[in-house]
Amino acid sequence: MVINAQGNDEARTADPGTALLLAAAPVGKGCLIDAAAVLPALAAVPPSALTGTAAATVVELADPLDPQTVLTRIRTAAALPGQLHVYVTGQLHLDHRQHLLHLALARTTPSTLRYTALPWHWLTGELALRRPHTTTVVLDLVADADAWPHVRGGGVGLGHGIRVFGRVSPPPPRRTVLTADYLRTYADIWRTGARPHLARLHETAAGRSGPAEALFVAMDTPVRAFPTARTGPATAPVPTAPAAVAVPHPAAPVAPVPVPQLPPAPPLVPAPAPAPRTRLTAPPAEPAPAEDPHPALLAAARAGRHAEAAALAARWEDEALRVHGAGSAQAVHWLEVRADLARLAQDPGRSCALWSEVAQGRLARGEAPTDEDVEAAVDRAHHQWEQLGDPDRARALAVVLTALRRQVPGRRPGALDAIHRRLEALGTPSPLG
Repeated sequence: MVINAQGNDEARTADPGTALLLAAAPVGKGCLIDAAAVLPALAAVPPSALTGTAAATVVELADPLDPQTVLTRIRTAAALPGQLHVYVTGQLHLDHRQHLLHLALARTTPSTLRYTALPWHWLTGELALRRPHTTTVVLDLVADADAWPHVRGGGVGLGHGIRVFGRVSPPPPRRTVLTADYLRTYADIWRTGARPHLARLHETAAGRSGPAEALFVAMDTPVRAFPTARTGPATAPVPTAPAAVAVPHPAAPVAPVPVPQLPPAPPLVPAPAPAPRTRLTAPPAEPAPAEDPHPALLAAARAGRHAEAAALAARWEDEALRVHGAGSAQAVHWLEVRADLARLAQDPGRSCALWSEVAQGRLARGEAPTDEDVEAAVDRAHHQWEQLGDPDRARALAVVLTALRRQVPGRRPGALDAIHRRLEALGTPSPLG
């Protein structure tokens, strides 16, 4: 559901804002939190309260089924200008094969986690591409028994320049379903007409909600952590960056570090002639269309019309998802196209994130870590990461890249150590421990 509304006189800025409300939990006995129950309370709040702006657009996702659909909504919201507020309530699980957090969706079960849940790094990757200090995330989550230690170690970090407030609860007793009372407190206060700062809202909500062992997150700026209402080891603020790539944040540019000789991303080619699937050619499992879009993509990219090329590729990806489904060879191909277009647009951060997504998609399809296409995707993600001149984006993308390198070390030794050395050059603890 999308609501467009004008705010009231209490809105803090005149620029329009966007709020994305995501509430998701499995149906049935796997449910740990009644996530969607808080949405009616939030829907009763003026949209301007959700964004702190005079005008607001609210996008609501209640118990979505498909992770690709959720990713599309996140990507669309993240691409909008102005302030973005993301409210997420649901439950976190850990993928034992890749050791990555996932947000469970309506059809998620333990055996289908990697295919039916939203990988947490999909969310963090899209938000990391936004301009710093334009994004706020409010969380009301519960972690299962496997995910809880990962969360306690800082696994829900969302990157530098993103304000984060929230609660992550440990797994409840068996057959107990929690309520999103932390986020409901926000709604209750907003419905009175009060518009306190989010830091004050967080303090009030943390004081009213439990359990005592919950982890309360309060990061209002990259350098200041607001105190939580509770004390003790379980209530320390979570850093804005994941613990694997925590502060300090030096202002100096990224120092060059010797890395293995990784192959650069492949060149854009216009014709659908037989070639590795990581090139911009027609997907091998699908006949070439009557009008091959690749020449138009190439022409737009060569002319510097990178936004036009990216939009055309995104439309073809949407069509591939509609016709062939998430995880299909056709959908993966268009994701590769978008990754290479980002390289041509000299946006190594987006290219790295997209190539990482390609690798994750191929692994989820059952391709082996030693398959040529899987290794090529990770190599290209690593190559683009090395081109990043923004230390904060390098830190934010290092977590997913490190997880991929652990699973896909590649054919040239030293790739994982290269990430370690570059993070040390940034003054950042390495995630290799």
